[in-house]
Amino acid sequence: MAADAAESGKPEITGRDVIGRGMRVLWIAIRTEPRIFALATLGSILFGLLVISSAYVMGWVISDLAQPAIDGGDYDLGALLAAAGLIMAVSVGKVLGIFGRRLGAGFMQFRLQARYRRLVTRRYMALPPAWHARHSTGTLLSNANSDVEAAWWPIAPLPFAIGSIVMMVVAVAALFVTDWVLALVGLGLFPLLFALNVFFSRRMAPRQARAQQLRAELSGIAHESFDGAVVVKTMGRETAETERFARKADELRDALIRVGKLRGIFDPTLDSLPSLGTLAALVVGAWRISAGDITLGDLIAVTLLFTVMAFPVRAIGWVLGEVPRSVAGWDRVARVLDATGEMDYGTSSVTGGGPVALTFQNVSFAYDDEPVLHDVTFTVGAGRTVALVGPTGSGKSTIATIAARLLDPTQGRVLLGDVDARDLSAVELPRTVALVPQLSFAFDESVRVNVTLDRDGIDEDDVWSALDTAQARTFVERLPLRLETELGERGTTLSGGQRQRLVLARALAGHPRLLVLDDATSAVDPRVEAAILQSLRESASSVLVVAYRRATIALADEVVYVEHGRVVAHGTHAELLASVPGYVNLVTAYEKAEAEREQEFAADELEGAR
Repeated sequence: MAADAAESGKPEITGRDVIGRGMRVLWIAIRTEPRIFALATLGSILFGLLVISSAYVMGWVISDLAQPAIDGGDYDLGALLAAAGLIMAVSVGKVLGIFGRRLGAGFMQFRLQARYRRLVTRRYMALPPAWHARHSTGTLLSNANSDVEAAWWPIAPLPFAIGSIVMMVVAVAALFVTDWVLALVGLGLFPLLFALNVFFSRRMAPRQARAQQLRAELSGIAHESFDGAVVVKTMGRETAETERFARKADELRDALIRVGKLRGIFDPTLDSLPSLGTLAALVVGAWRISAGDITLGDLIAVTLLFTVMAFPVRAIGWVLGEVPRSVAGWDRVARVLDATGEMDYGTSSVTGGGPVALTFQNVSFAYDDEPVLHDVTFTVGAGRTVALVGPTGSGKSTIATIAARLLDPTQGRVLLGDVDARDLSAVELPRTVALVPQLSFAFDESVRVNVTLDRDGIDEDDVWSALDTAQARTFVERLPLRLETELGERGTTLSGGQRQRLVLARALAGHPRLLVLDDATSAVDPRVEAAILQSLRESASSVLVVAYRRATIALADEVVYVEHGRVVAHGTHAELLASVPGYVNLVTAYEKAEAEREQEFAADELEGAR
């Protein structure tokens, strides 16, 4: 939490300023939905005024109608009917007020939650991969879900609280009109209420902030366990993962218990204040009646007013009780909305048609001030295939990511054709270049949806053509429903090689003019990989492929060899074999590892045949 706070430049919640910050969050809500808030508040004010009216109506009925009827045994039927009609009218008005208050408050709360979930999600889409790499998936899920809910949780009781404040002011004025001594008794409640809420907020704020943080951490552990279920199972780590989750769940439980204990003290104490005020009013009121200063009807009305003052106290308590949680949630949401690093797009497009050239001009890049690329310069000619080769950690994936403009270079330029990639429009960029990453991801949808992603202009012929080029047609035709076959979560019904080919087909279906493959065929049989690259050479795309298999590298028109984030050499495969010892050693090592892998595969097949 401290790290997050430091990153955002905002202080952690200490409780001292939590009410002021909470009021600012509520003001944001009011400015965002002013009409709905006005409707809910008017309904609440109507309800509050009618509650006060009902107290005086009941006082009048008891003192002027019920008591004479009891004392003298006589009653006025017309007056009784009028009283019944008046009570009914007040009740109907209260119902309408409750309806407007609850409908408006609920509608406002849910609209704000939906609005900010969308804002957070859009912000995620705008922020670069480097930002996402610094934040766990569990935290991101928590920001978009539980933190958004927490931020706007006090909105539901807010109109009730405001209407209750109006009711309280009118009730105090009515008390002074009725009897100033009883009014002073009522006013004595407010300093106690204020002191109690300040005490509560200062102690609740850090507890709520800790609980919100633990929710995010627990979500992160659960996501990791589910995402790595195969690893957990194969490594026999079920018990360890269960214990890890249980420890964090216990921490969250304990944090919520601490919140509940404090609330368990606060709520009854808050509820007791109006009861104490009512008791005091009865004692003082009896004395005032005996002195002849007020009537029985006045005392009944005042007592009922003290009773209904539990509503404003309770409503204000609901809002103030949720303010610490709201501030904690809002701070976590605001960190996402205030995060910097999004990419700005231009309005340019790449002229002409067919394959487009890719040019790196003196490109350097650093992750959090840690240099990764240094003055990288090379060109992928239009219609050419260039293999990017280098040892692990040499910057190949970073180059591929920059080529697709998922990252912008710290220095230098990346040109697509003769246009700086940063000048391309948000629509033109994905039309021009497509990246197929190392990790292939399939959605829990049909094959067709996974290939098209509901993009405009991709028909069935485009889908089958892309599957052909990706060498995926054969296995798709064998699926039960072919293109309509559902693939399951993350494409669990497919093998790793099949998923890679499907993801490649997804990129090809959009007819990109430049295709960037970041080790995207590592799970594919070498013969199939060779067929894929041969098909790509015949396609209308330039190709930059991160490669390690010798057969793959040999198919490229040119090879760019990188070490430690620098381009060491470039030329044909044969030229580099003849002149670059590091390249020779690396390719030989790759070739040896691949041969051993194929031998193991053949041995497994032979053993299975036996």
